[in-house]
Amino acid sequence: MKEPIHKITLKDGAVRYRLVVDIGRDDNGKRKQLTRTFDTKREARDELSRVRHETNLGTYVKPSKETLNTHLDNYLKGATRGRRASTKPNYQDALRPVRERLGTRPLQSITKADIEDLIDWMLTAGRRRGGKPGTGLSGRTARLTLGRLTAALELAVLEGKLVRNVAKLVTPPDHTQRERETWSKAEVKKFLTKASCDRLHAAWRLSLYGLRRGEVLGLRWSDIDLKARTLTVNQARVLVEYKVLIEEPKSRNGKRTLPLDDELIQALTALRKRQMDESAAAGTAYQAGLGVLDWYQGGEYVVTDEAGTPVHPEWYSDEFGRLLRSANLRRITLHDSRHTTLTLMEMSRIGRVAQGISALGSHRTVRNSLPLHGSYHPGYTGKAVHAQWAKSRGYCLVILCHAAWAFRYALSRLYFLRIQRIR
Repeated sequence: MKEPIHKITLKDGAVRYRLVVDIGRDDNGKRKQLTRTFDTKREARDELSRVRHETNLGTYVKPSKETLNTHLDNYLKGATRGRRASTKPNYQDALRPVRERLGTRPLQSITKADIEDLIDWMLTAGRRRGGKPGTGLSGRTARLTLGRLTAALELAVLEGKLVRNVAKLVTPPDHTQRERETWSKAEVKKFLTKASCDRLHAAWRLSLYGLRRGEVLGLRWSDIDLKARTLTVNQARVLVEYKVLIEEPKSRNGKRTLPLDDELIQALTALRKRQMDESAAAGTAYQAGLGVLDWYQGGEYVVTDEAGTPVHPEWYSDEFGRLLRSANLRRITLHDSRHTTLTLMEMSRIGRVAQGISALGSHRTVRNSLPLHGSYHPGYTGKAVHAQWAKSRGYCLVILCHAAWAFRYALSRLYFLRIQRIR
């Protein structure tokens, strides 16, 4: 077989050796070739041996100058397709340190050592926002970045751009999950007492009822049936890169209908009456601001200002902080208030059934709810929740045992009657 190495002479008289070797076929069946030039024939032969060996093994990767940034752009197109608009920025944010440190490098030049250095930098000096610039990021953030990068490089392996995924060789940094800050029963009562004088008293109760911020702000009066004492979550109004959007609820169980307790019925009724009074006083100026909202798709929203315009999500969070300070309460985030739902459930006598907690929080299973809502105050710990759930499960097992015994007895009785009839 003729060796695919040719001697060539350059214009300046220098001698080089050009390698032209088949490396397989493309998706259309067309032959693909690799062409490279070397200073010596020995180098060309060594490269020929390597290419043929890797081609036979199916591990050959054609050299490419594609940068990591370019590959990440292609990866994100597929990874974020069909995702919620509020989810897509999470992918971008996770890969931002990668782009900053390694983005301009050729994809095929990235090594395990490069990724190790990236993670070390993130843990020591990678912060750019959300705190003091130049300080370290959390282990959770570094793990998220490593996870996204691993997925992106795995795609490169499947596409034949890389021989192996070096990100898989990097050990994720340690991360201890932060225990959520939640209020005790006394703190919840103190907050609700303070909030009862606020115009948006009903909204604060809804936030402590287990609804997410976007779900509270996405509520319309058509979603609430005061006579039936129910509330249905149909949509969420979220903030994505400083832009307000209407989205479907976060999870599959996000669309849900919830019962309303007496306090919520009273608060919502009072808010509805107040808005009607504000509308009558403002006349045609009421809800005039809706025309400039590009996200508005119709309907009367529950959480609005005095002019009938739905409040901005950031304003809502800031107002929550103002209420905390005025009530002299321990600071928690608005999202953490959602996880204080269990305390409010007990205070409002809604019940202690674990399935109810899952429904309020739109969690898919009880298992997802119990770890989140198991440490709200000393009188009602996570162990108590598990004990009650175990007790309920025990009752179910007893009922099933009795049913099985009754079924077995019925079968034996039918068999006896049949024998009697035969005789």
